Amino acid sequence: MNRMREPLSPLPDSSVTSFPFRISYTDPLATVECTESLTQALRLRQPGSTLACICIGTDRSTGDSLGPLVGSKLEEYAPPHLRIYGTLDEPVHAVNLQDTLNQVEKELKNSHVIAVDACLGQVKSVGAIQIGLGPLRPGAGVNKKLPAVGNVHITGIVNVAGFMEYFVLQNTRLNTVMKMADIIARSIAQSARLL
Repeated sequence: MNRMREPLSPLPDSSVTSFPFRISYTDPLATVECTESLTQALRLRQPGSTLACICIGTDRSTGDSLGPLVGSKLEEYAPPHLRIYGTLDEPVHAVNLQDTLNQVEKELKNSHVIAVDACLGQVKSVGAIQIGLGPLRPGAGVNKKLPAVGNVHITGIVNVAGFMEYFVLQNTRLNTVMKMADIIARSIAQSARLL
């Protein structure tokens, strides 16, 4: 579950997004609105910080492949100043998450991290993309205790929570995950270019 740590102070823009921001991947304006929301969230970062994206998940589970799909898409069209961790070739998952966080800390002394992960939710929320301030807790949907990740987070609600979560993740529609990954990756790339 995503919780804000501090309220967002108004930005000088004409439209201010409230966080967490949520939109369905089927909305025709999903990429535009996710880009605007993420750009506002990223403007709160410290000047001079290096922007990094940690895309969490595994390609061994359809529902949990959202993060690595986003990372691989970002490799194709993100600006060069955006550091990407977690792709289909080199996924970031429960086993190597702490090592990846250590690597980011070592390589990027002053980083601002966007964390991306799939999550499970209520029936009416499946297909929603959510952008929030503060870290996310990967693995919470399947009762794993992993370190918190990110200054800003993006989650895609890929399926329903509550019963047999591992089975649900295995039986998530790839089409849904692919479309969500495309919107999230395009939004991150466009936001990074605007900063």
